[in-house]
Amino acid sequence: MELGISSAHVKLPDYPVLAALPALRKALTEQRCAVLSAPPGSGKTTVVPLALLEEPWLKGRRILMLEPRRIAARTSARRMAHLCGEAVGKRVGYQIRFERHVSAETRVEVITEGLLTRRLQADPELPGVGLVIFDEFHERSLDADLALALTLDAREHLNPDLRVLVMSATLDTQRISALLDGAPVVEAGGKMFAVTQKYLGQKQDQRLEQSVSQAVQQAMAEQAGDVLVFLPGAREIRNAARELHRIAQFDAAIRPLYGDLSSAEQDLALMPDARGRRKVILATNIAQTSLTVEGVTAVVDAGLSRFAEFDLGAGANRLETRKVSRASADQRAGRAGRLAPGVAYRLWSQDQQGALPEHDIAEILLADLSRLALEVFAWGEGEPSRLKWLDAPAESNWNYACTLLRDLGAVDAQGRITAHGRDLCRLPTAPRSAHLLIRAQQRGLSQEGAWLVAALEQRAADDCTDLAEHVQHVRQQGGPAAGQFLRALGETTRAKSKSGPLASEHLAELLAEAYPERLAYRREGLREQDNRRRSVHREVAFQCADGGEARLSEHDALARETWLAIAHWQPGAQRRLRLAAAISETQIRELLAHRIRHHREVAWDAQNELVVAQAQERIGSIVMSAKPITGAGPAVMSAMIDGIRRMGLGCLPWTEGARQWQSRVLCLRQWLSTSDWPDVSDKSLTDGLEIWLEPYLSGCLRRSHLAKLDLSGILNAMLEYPQQQALAKQAPTHLTVPSGQRHALKYAAGAPPVLEVKLQEMFGSSQTPAVCD
Repeated sequence: MELGISSAHVKLPDYPVLAALPALRKALTEQRCAVLSAPPGSGKTTVVPLALLEEPWLKGRRILMLEPRRIAARTSARRMAHLCGEAVGKRVGYQIRFERHVSAETRVEVITEGLLTRRLQADPELPGVGLVIFDEFHERSLDADLALALTLDAREHLNPDLRVLVMSATLDTQRISALLDGAPVVEAGGKMFAVTQKYLGQKQDQRLEQSVSQAVQQAMAEQAGDVLVFLPGAREIRNAARELHRIAQFDAAIRPLYGDLSSAEQDLALMPDARGRRKVILATNIAQTSLTVEGVTAVVDAGLSRFAEFDLGAGANRLETRKVSRASADQRAGRAGRLAPGVAYRLWSQDQQGALPEHDIAEILLADLSRLALEVFAWGEGEPSRLKWLDAPAESNWNYACTLLRDLGAVDAQGRITAHGRDLCRLPTAPRSAHLLIRAQQRGLSQEGAWLVAALEQRAADDCTDLAEHVQHVRQQGGPAAGQFLRALGETTRAKSKSGPLASEHLAELLAEAYPERLAYRREGLREQDNRRRSVHREVAFQCADGGEARLSEHDALARETWLAIAHWQPGAQRRLRLAAAISETQIRELLAHRIRHHREVAWDAQNELVVAQAQERIGSIVMSAKPITGAGPAVMSAMIDGIRRMGLGCLPWTEGARQWQSRVLCLRQWLSTSDWPDVSDKSLTDGLEIWLEPYLSGCLRRSHLAKLDLSGILNAMLEYPQQQALAKQAPTHLTVPSGQRHALKYAAGAPPVLEVKLQEMFGSSQTPAVCD
């Protein structure tokens, strides 16, 4: 099919999506929005934008197409430019983080999803843009959901002529159609070759890299093309690469492919090998969609993917490795059938296939929402419900994000974005990191801040916990991130010049300002911890300002420090400290004086079993100093009551007589079926400690003081005098038998009383002994 575009003809490949173009044009012309459902191999990514360029409603304006990943944006733009017979940056260009190839001639611009939000915030009308295409929307990234919500709001209130097209391979198209006010759903066929599924399973005692290596060798022996391997993350990719390199007879180019690689390294995985060897591409789900890897005829799928899930308790994203959904597994398998028939080798059983979830969970339901919340506030909305979402943001994560933004000074008490919040919004990083960059600039430490944030965005080596060491390592490796942050701050001179020495002693200070709740104070003593091999090693515990605890091996150099500013920890019940820097109390007092609270603490000390009354200085949950105080009054009694509740009623000086009094009252309450008698069960007594016990606690400050209490007298005082007399008469403690002897009765709630007496002593009795008539 030939297409006239700006006086030049473009011959579009004969892809199945061409058949859907008439219906798609009609939908965009009449209703200004559409949903295109097109499977992998249909050509939607490269054909649709070019095919729509000369539509009358576009009026010479630009098409923006969003891709979920940098590599997809670059490759799709290059493919379209090739079809136009031009270099990238002419009629087809792209912009991703740290790269921009566009010009005044550009009509189709491919961008990553976060960049559209930046443009909408700068000018919500999107001048010069006639169509926004959301490609591969089924991946449901946080940036894509936010960008679509803002685009639909701008279209409704500012630019009704803006067209919106959502394209997906596996999404529930009817839900998207409803979100777009009933937009037409256009179906397109696919061009997929047959893909045979082989379920290999995985031995329980076999490491993942060993299973992958065996499957790759089988694929190389059975298939003629390249092999694409799906693994959950960079660590597994490195392990698999080492395992494959150990195979002497393995003659193939091993190419990693994941998000943290540079553009040149990613492109190397896509290009034919310079020596003509077959390739084994070890990839994360970066290669799952929007990307045709030439030469691949076999896919090896580990069946795992890594997701960021926000841990409210830790205040951080926790990377979770989970089984992929059936939709993702099918997409991965489809990579083997893009150019010819292929085979997908799955490292799970066919029975396990049926147990996989149907779809992956949208990121907006799991992840940290601080950046999304900041963008929503910058848009002028204080409530996410006023925008259109396919899935509304998770309420607990949203509330946490709002609290954080108020704490950073980005949002005021009325829910309006502040000037500082707008400064955070213009920086290409998370709100905390943006706050760190701005504070660093204010202190004349822009380079330190830029390299620190660049280092925080990269995972440190497993054996590195020292922040300064990690920052230095990242700096030696280079990379554009620090320069990009400096340019965003307006530090163009520093960004272009060679970096001078860093004042590494300030790194901990900058970190503490951005993450004050991660300040940690070393506790005395060591904790023993069993590892998987059941051997025992010792750890140092640090009390964190957020109330939690972080642990570190006693052999780590940081374990000897008193105070730490923590950058990363492994979320969970026992936080494992991953990256931190030593900081002094003097630095904390100078930097964070506004966060230090003076507090009168009157509370029960469970460890020493006494009431503590102190004047404290605190930063978060950490007590920096404490002095005893007197005259705390009622607060002492409340703390003592709290201590009794925590220890349980057993801490009181119970006697047999006191317990029998309790049973007698409970028996009368049951036998007489009346509420005139109080409920003196342990639960009720515990609930009512303030009423019946507190008046007698004067002078009781520790557990040992409770021994002086006359508990029997205190309990009996709960009854009015007539009740005391009735208790003695109807549930007496003793009975006199015909022999003249008095014997004790034993009471138990829910059972008749027991009288232990020799039979001979009952001779002469004309009636059965009785209580309570």
